[in-house]
Amino acid sequence: MAEHDPPTHGAWTLPNLLSGLRLLGVPLFLWLVLVPEADEWALLLLVVSGLTDWLDGWLARRLNQTSLLGQVLDPVADRLYILAVVLGLALRDIIPWWMAVSLPLRDALMWLLVPILRTRGYSALPVHFLGKAATACLLYAFPLLLLGDGEGVVAELSLVLGWAFAFWGIGLYWWAGVLYTWQVRRLLATTERRRGRDLSDA
Repeated sequence: MAEHDPPTHGAWTLPNLLSGLRLLGVPLFLWLVLVPEADEWALLLLVVSGLTDWLDGWLARRLNQTSLLGQVLDPVADRLYILAVVLGLALRDIIPWWMAVSLPLRDALMWLLVPILRTRGYSALPVHFLGKAATACLLYAFPLLLLGDGEGVVAELSLVLGWAFAFWGIGLYWWAGVLYTWQVRRLLATTERRRGRDLSDA
């Protein structure tokens, strides 16, 4: 496992501000989808969220403004957006409830591994390309599925593409979970109990 440079900045950075704004958008998205059913504004919010998700990581690397808070905020914002979107779309009957349950269930299983990691001195699960690809597919899928909740050629095309991204995203999301679990199993078998390290990228 490769080692990474430690975070170099505190909480008040531009990338962290963008992540915080993304978090504030989570309840706004649910309200837009469920109360006025303002799908255009909800779709715009998802697009902005996706752009800021990419931008905060790029700025953190470009400006050398990595921080411990940023390492927590970014994945938390991603997970909360996914949870909010699947809940909102399921309540609108745009996606089935099995999909709405399968994604948070996978995250819950991953969180159950954290106490096991801590017995070996690690505090976080590894992050690899497969997990990021799964999240990217899901972040493409949900706006397309929301756009597909209508009539016309654009809606039909969006629905087809949205379901394609959704199935790929769910499959990759769970496959990444299997790989995470396997990596934790190997770690338990090869590492003695200790404290004070962070699990770096695999």
